[in-house]
Amino acid sequence: MTDLLVMLIVSGISAWLCTAWVCRYAEKLRLVKPPNHRSSHVLPTPHGGGLGIVVGGVGSGVAFAWEHGAVFWGVAGLSLLVAAVGLYDDIRGLSVRIRFIAQLLACIGLLITLSPPPVLGLPGGFVLSGLPLLFILCAFGVWWVNLFNFMDGIDGIAGGQGFFMLLFGAAAGLLAGPASLDQPLWWWLAGLAAATLGFLLHNWPPARIFMGDVGSTYLAFMILALALLSVGAGWMTYAAWLIIGAGFVADATVTLLRRMLAGERWYEAHRSHAYQILARRWRSHRAVSLLLLAVNAMWLAPLAWLSIQWPSWAWFFVLAAYGPLVAGAIFVGAGGVDKGYT
Repeated sequence: MTDLLVMLIVSGISAWLCTAWVCRYAEKLRLVKPPNHRSSHVLPTPHGGGLGIVVGGVGSGVAFAWEHGAVFWGVAGLSLLVAAVGLYDDIRGLSVRIRFIAQLLACIGLLITLSPPPVLGLPGGFVLSGLPLLFILCAFGVWWVNLFNFMDGIDGIAGGQGFFMLLFGAAAGLLAGPASLDQPLWWWLAGLAAATLGFLLHNWPPARIFMGDVGSTYLAFMILALALLSVGAGWMTYAAWLIIGAGFVADATVTLLRRMLAGERWYEAHRSHAYQILARRWRSHRAVSLLLLAVNAMWLAPLAWLSIQWPSWAWFFVLAAYGPLVAGAIFVGAGGVDKGYT
């Protein structure tokens, strides 16, 4: 147990140190770009700090891969692929097509590594498995990685969301029983949470450095992988993960759909997410990031816990989670015309 606790501390400290290093040498690494009319910031700020999350998270995974075999090596390797593509995009830029192909291949590889994934129970006693489930998980996985990247637009929001989701997953494992502490999966999840916190100390408003694609895509992919593993382990469910990620999923999905219906180039950078609109109206990144954490803690986390305790009502709790958030995003104007700095 002592060695595992040391691992958590090392993961958090290594992420903090790596983020500090990127911040110091960002110009030499070509990780400082001037803001443009689609940015939510007005001053040049380093990005790519999510490399610290990668260092801490992969370190935690490799520590367990030595003893626990192919699945851990497979997930760690695929996550490094996602991170490498994200880092290259941060430094030199990549086309949407190349990024999409890399993410699609990573998600397919993940499902092959974890095959077969846990079956998905649906309302009415229906069960989804086999190829239909694989197709849905792959499509959602690619969307999840992208939407997490889309939502990484103001100080502290993506790091705070990732840390909260990982923390809830770890807490659910503990509530399921002390046996979870004997599973390397639980410690990897906790190690990634520690690494995310190490980065977040640099990124909390006012941020000294941003996560960048290297961090947002890696963290999203790892949350996806650990979510599937925890569902298979029996202490989390698909519904609970959907609920705890609802803040990001609802905003990004409403924004995307409204931009597509308006005939806009939805795949290009913009500032019309609900969280971006609120940050401009309130003139505060901190207030919006704290609002999301409050929604997570006081609304989504209780619903996710209830969905685990009463699985027959799980999809009712999913609807209860998403309904107000979707309505709120529409009310705020998510996906509407981007009016620049006004």
